[in-house]
Amino acid sequence: METIIVTGTPCTGKTTLAKEIAKRFKFKYVDANKIVKDNDLSDGYDKERDCEIVDVKNLNRVLKAIIKEEYKVVIDSHLSHELPNDIVDLCIVTKCNLKELEKRLKERDYSKEKIRENLDSEIFDICFVEAKENNHEILIIETDMEIPWEELAKRFK
Repeated sequence: METIIVTGTPCTGKTTLAKEIAKRFKFKYVDANKIVKDNDLSDGYDKERDCEIVDVKNLNRVLKAIIKEEYKVVIDSHLSHELPNDIVDLCIVTKCNLKELEKRLKERDYSKEKIRENLDSEIFDICFVEAKENNHEILIIETDMEIPWEELAKRFK
């Protein structure tokens, strides 16, 4: 069994990278946002932050069940690093140049406050720090640069 999680600040390239990993290395792609919607794992809506309030404990329960079913899975979510490290083989943290990130956030019509919050999250490496605190094996990938496909291929064969 191989489980890869792809985490990072919104708009840093998690989905693009996770889907490409799934395609190149024949992993099942899992969109945790879809899991939240399909399994009614939201505890409501945070109007101030303009996002769902996710029940992480229940999300992890559903993700663990998927991991047990699948041989090779790549999970896409800024919350995926909350999974326990004993069921994750590799945690990829996506990073992005701040100017590019700001551009991407604006293209998604995020509010000024939400753009600031996400830029701050990237500046302070929130997803990386939390993944490290959860003792994951971490690989940082700068998505606005050349993706190290050869290095990844060595890990996934």
